[in-house]
Formats: sequence, C-alpha cells, structure tokens
Amino acid sequence: METLGESKPLRLLFVGAGGVGAYYAARLIGGGNSVLLMARGSHLEALRQDGLRVEHNHFSFQEPVCAVDEVTLQSDYRCGDFDAVVLTLKSQDTANWLGSTSAWLDSASTPILSLQNGVENEGVLANLLGAQRVVGGLAVRIGAHIVSPGCVKAQGLGQIVLGAWPNSVVNGGLQGLVKRLADAFNASGIPTRAVANIRHELWKKLLVNNGVNPLSALTRRDTGFLTKHPHYRQVIYAAMQEVAAVSSADDVVLSQSDVDEMFKLICEFDPIKTSMLVDLEKGRPLELDAISGSVLRRAERLGIDTPVTALIHSMLSS
Repeated sequence: METLGESKPLRLLFVGAGGVGAYYAARLIGGGNSVLLMARGSHLEALRQDGLRVEHNHFSFQEPVCAVDEVTLQSDYRCGDFDAVVLTLKSQDTANWLGSTSAWLDSASTPILSLQNGVENEGVLANLLGAQRVVGGLAVRIGAHIVSPGCVKAQGLGQIVLGAWPNSVVNGGLQGLVKRLADAFNASGIPTRAVANIRHELWKKLLVNNGVNPLSALTRRDTGFLTKHPHYRQVIYAAMQEVAAVSSADDVVLSQSDVDEMFKLICEFDPIKTSMLVDLEKGRPLELDAISGSVLRRAERLGIDTPVTALIHSMLSS
C-alpha cells in the first residue's frame, strides 16, 4: 500500500544544469516536482533572469526556475532539504565537486542519483558517502545541448534506467526511493525503468559510449554518418566488443547479444552529435578518461589488448 509520503512531489537538486540535466529538470518541474538547479557562468545568469527554455520534438518548456551557484547552495540550503541530489556533471568534475561540498553532503543522508557517462562515478560516490546513499543511473537515447545561455535543444526518447548501487540485493534499503524516483519520472513524461543490477546496465551503455563518442570527436561526424559508413560502423562494433572483453574486471558479463543489442540501438537512433563532439567544438575538456580511459585501465589489469580503443584514445589525447 502506498503511503502519503510516497505520493508527495519530489524535492530534487540537479547538480549540473547542462543539456541533459536541464531537459530532465524541465520535465520534472512540468510534472509538479520541486527542482533546484545548480549552474554557473552565463548559463546561470540566464536561468535567473529569463528562466529555462527547452525545445524537444514532443515537449516545450519555458518557465522561471530556481537556479543557484555552489556558494549560494551551501549557504542557503541544507542537503537534507532534498529527497535526492541528481548529479549530471561531466564525469571529470565529480571528484572536485565532492571535495568542495563534502561537509555539506555529510550533514544529511540524502541519496545521490548519478546520471553521468562511464562506469566509475557510482564507485567514487560510494567510497565517500557509502553505498547506502548511491543510486546508479543512465540516460538512454537522448541528445541534449545548451544552444545559448538558458536555452536547451533536446532530441530522442530521453529514457532513464536506475537502480540501487551496486545492485538491489546488496543495497536493498534504497528500493523505496528507487521506486519513488521511477514513478515520479514516468509521471513527468520521462520513460523510466528500475532495475535490480544497475552495474550491468551502466556497462551496456559504455558499449555505446566507447563505440561512438570518441570516434565522433575524432572524425567530427555525427552518429548517423558513422553508423551508416561501411568502414566506421566496423570500427564502432570493434570498439564495443573491446568493452565486452574487459567488463569482467568489474565482475560484469557482457554477452555477444548485449553487444548486438546496443549496436542495433545506436544504428537505429536519430543522428545526433555526441556529447564528446560538442565538447570538442566548444573547446571543453573531453570525457575520455571516463569512457575510453576506463576501458584501457581494465584492459591493462586483465592483460587484454584493446587496439581500437587505444588508437582512438591516443589520437584524441595528443
């Protein structure tokens, strides 16, 4: 039986209000939830002055929003004010954010939902906060980018997969929150499913990320061009197979059917510029370490050759 507490709107803090974070925040605000956005720079100023604008094929949003910088967040809000913190930062920024907010985070037991690229963010969070506060998650079939301060353009189904870290057996205490998050997300127009083994799902997404993100940045081509090109599509598939080969380093088994399923998904998805290509065009740091770097570290540990991933990674790093 559902309690009154479970039916209340969620109180959420989004840390990182870039394209993906802003899109999901807008959906959740439209669903009646209370959302605070943490942002910076000209994007923050635009959010404060003009509100947030999101354009999507099947969703349009333009409303005032609550947005703060990190200093204001820590001075005016308590961690316990929120039901969950949704982390949509770039993976390379996770450690710095945790370091600058450690005392604020320690003041409560608010869970953190990571919606970031890679397979290492949840482990970093769990090492600092304890696994009992970590919900793993991934955004699937979405392309979303800031086109100008305060304005985001998004495309795709924008699905979310989430679950207690590292799985529901080890961390069953978060199952109530996981269900509540999934219910609120679905009610807000975000197709969401809760899973028992989120680590396996994160590795499945790494199949796609390692396959197309670095290659897209290297070639400066979108996913549609790459997956239709007779040679590049072979490179994508080979890079995905290398992910499957090293997943055992995390006690995850990715089957050939997993590789084929995710290859089919990216080939059928509407062409998008990957986040890494957008970062390259805007002169921002690339998430190489979180994506191809994580594959190479595990390959070295296992003594496995991953030549495609290594070549693309080294070319982007030089």
